[in-house]
Amino acid sequence: MSNPIVNHLVWTQLLLAISAEVVGTSCLRLSEGMTKPIPTILVLLAYAIAMWLLSKVVLSLPLGLTYALWSGVGTVAIVLVGWMAYAQQLSQGQLFGIGLITTGVVIVNLNH
Repeated sequence: MSNPIVNHLVWTQLLLAISAEVVGTSCLRLSEGMTKPIPTILVLLAYAIAMWLLSKVVLSLPLGLTYALWSGVGTVAIVLVGWMAYAQQLSQGQLFGIGLITTGVVIVNLNH
């Protein structure tokens, strides 16, 4: 039987790891090829936090499940950031792909 507090903490850590990765990736464009100091520091710090949190999560959740959720949710979030923050247009094919990723994340999570 799993401890619900530990279980909640692990999922919170995974959500924070995804959020940190999204922040880091969002700042990549602002860093202008790592030539702008502040955005570059934000990228490196956010990625370091994401990796540290992810390393904690894989102690409690299977590696494959962790990575599937981290990469899938992160990918969808970054597409949304690109659309909202950088006015990047989304084609029907891209929207379909995002739908497939979202469906896959749900299926993986339901079968955990």
